[in-house]
Amino acid sequence: MDFYYKPLSSLILATLLLSSISLGEATKKGGVTVDLIRGDSPLSPSYDPSTTHFERLRSSFRRSISRQSSLRSASFKSASKSPDSFEATLTPIGGEYLIKVSIGTPPVEILAIADTGSDLTWTQCVPCTQCYKQRAPLFDPTKTTTYRSVSCTSQQCQSLGSESSSCDRSNGCLYQVSYGDSSYSNGDLAVETLTFNSSTTQESVAFPKVVFGCGHNNDGTFNETGSGIVGLGGGSVSIVRQLETTIGGKFSYCLTTLDSKVSSKISFGPNAIVTGPGVASTPLVKKSPDTFYYLTLEGVSVGNEALAYIFFANSNSKSSVEEGNIIIDSGTTLTYLPRSLYNGLESTLEKSISGRRVADPQGLFGLCYELPSNGEFNAPPIIAHFTGADLELTQESTFLEVEKGVVCFTFVPSEDLAILGNLHQMNFLIGYDLENQKVDFFPTNCSKTQ
Repeated sequence: MDFYYKPLSSLILATLLLSSISLGEATKKGGVTVDLIRGDSPLSPSYDPSTTHFERLRSSFRRSISRQSSLRSASFKSASKSPDSFEATLTPIGGEYLIKVSIGTPPVEILAIADTGSDLTWTQCVPCTQCYKQRAPLFDPTKTTTYRSVSCTSQQCQSLGSESSSCDRSNGCLYQVSYGDSSYSNGDLAVETLTFNSSTTQESVAFPKVVFGCGHNNDGTFNETGSGIVGLGGGSVSIVRQLETTIGGKFSYCLTTLDSKVSSKISFGPNAIVTGPGVASTPLVKKSPDTFYYLTLEGVSVGNEALAYIFFANSNSKSSVEEGNIIIDSGTTLTYLPRSLYNGLESTLEKSISGRRVADPQGLFGLCYELPSNGEFNAPPIIAHFTGADLELTQESTFLEVEKGVVCFTFVPSEDLAILGNLHQMNFLIGYDLENQKVDFFPTNCSKTQ
């Protein structure tokens, strides 16, 4: 590993130091599990009690639209780039899920966006040429004993690709990432100790020598609550890939429902293994860009066997379905389907639902109904058929009250990139196994299985 050491100024010692264990020790105990905090929930520091439930929903939907556009753009760009080039893919408007992580020695806690559609982990640092407003103090690399800059000739720097890295006068590696909404982060590529506080054992688990970006020039639509991004994508610089040997290439999360008072969880290592009766597994498909987690959706069915089985993109059989035709993403709220598949699904649902159809006041959703006076809306179950895994989606997620008295179908059509969003991942324990190239789903009540 090729590093050079950046001189450190005098250290200011913290009065309290976290007692931490190594990731190896944590792995022997089952790994590490930490909280995932939805950005608009009462558990988030950015929660605004003056906004209504419906206003928060609409804000989440708007972020979902922007993010899908950004991911689509990154997907198309990757087709024309060299295999080793690195492209950031997140539209970080607010962030759907936040994660607490400490950086450095002594550790300094930050709150960052946890993102499966992004690779590079970075935070805002001093000195700051241009930084967006954040509530927490900026990370100061001169006040930690474990910060090391990465040289321009190192493998870590080369993994970013020539379009996302450059060299400074001291042969240090500089990174540049930009996002679909014109947000960006530029700074020094470095290694540092990241520490997570386990929500199950209350122990602090240290991840040494993690490659991250120390951002000195950052701006855009980032929320002032967050101090950066924790990249959980499939690319080589994501923390999942960097820690692959120690955690066995495994992580999982369990997302609670929108009205839950309990935080979601994410686990790394043995704790992340999803096994047992009722687990459905589907292969991960390798495609470009490698940041994304691609699955194969073969079709969708509605209700019982008497209703039509709608094949993906109106193909004639499972054998003609393109592999890796949908990505699973924790940062997108809604689920996006190709228009041909969506149209067939909407038509089938309309025939099987008795109710007064109304227009979505905001014009986003195509299939909406008036909520009955008794507050009970009935719709047939929807089953998403992935290769080897049939997932029955709950009505609470497929039809949502988006305005007072208006219930809408929470799938939307897409002309290109298909995405399984987090709304339809809620109340599933979802395990990513990069070693065996699969994703496991287990239906559960995430609020009660914490």
